[in-house]
Amino acid sequence: MRRRAFIGIVGSAVAWSSVVLAQQPKLPVVGYLGADSPELFASRLDAFRRGLSSQGFDEGRNVSIEYRWAHGRNDRLPALAAELVQRGVTVMVSPGSVAASLAARDATSTIPIVFENGADPIETGLVKSLNEPGGNVTGVTSLNAQVAPKRLELLHEIFPAARHFALLVNPTNRVNADATAAAVRAAAGRRKLELTIVNASTEDEIASAFESLRSLRVAGLVVANETYFALRGGQLAELASRFSVPAVHQAREFVLAGGLMSYGGDVAQSHSQAGVYTGRVLRGEKPANLPVQLVTAVRLTINLKAAGSLALTMPASLLARADEIIE
Repeated sequence: MRRRAFIGIVGSAVAWSSVVLAQQPKLPVVGYLGADSPELFASRLDAFRRGLSSQGFDEGRNVSIEYRWAHGRNDRLPALAAELVQRGVTVMVSPGSVAASLAARDATSTIPIVFENGADPIETGLVKSLNEPGGNVTGVTSLNAQVAPKRLELLHEIFPAARHFALLVNPTNRVNADATAAAVRAAAGRRKLELTIVNASTEDEIASAFESLRSLRVAGLVVANETYFALRGGQLAELASRFSVPAVHQAREFVLAGGLMSYGGDVAQSHSQAGVYTGRVLRGEKPANLPVQLVTAVRLTINLKAAGSLALTMPASLLARADEIIE
């Protein structure tokens, strides 16, 4: 075969391959706006992928996921959301964080957004109503922020004579912190209790917050529903043990790490449902027509070993209501 003919055949093959590739549809892209790190989000991300897969979408096969991680820095979320908008993602997901959801909402009014967090989406301004969200935003809420007052009540049940408790919030997630503080303050007021708000947004600040509790002489600590705290249950449990602080957290992982109690929603269920909604949006449904999903299951977990180390006798009525007791 002559060289010129061979080059012509190769050129035709390359051109044909280019035509075939150009004709292949591009994969839809999910923009995943993570408030922390992929390592800490691993179990939540697995649940999200399971929900997405239930709708027929598997990462790398027929959908692509672009990740942006804030590594616990809420101030980085607006810029990361803007990057996903510039990337032209098909749908943006803001899992586990009110701050991430608000950053996504502020970044675009056209790209569909699916949120997952524990706050009231109407109060935080994400949707107009639960049944008819309107606009480009819908999602899943566990209403964990509304469960925070119950956490105070659980502590007061253990210490019925105590009058002073503390609430740990993350000031960089201002909307969530303010809503949680208001709800827990109201609960404290009804019981004529004193409530001290303690702020922390870094691991060093969390440690300093626990040190401050010693001088405050509070009976117990309520940990606010907050992604940063939820993902650091081990650190919080260690500090609660070191400083002998009875504490109640949103996540079961806190109790498994040695904390006293947790009371909160099923994180795996809510993240999986966010994946389901993302899949439905990818199939063409509009966020405005998808009612906000409520994950209402709440679990109480108690660690009796932690109670023993704190020299606490847990009320029998409280133990009877527990969904799980760790001995």
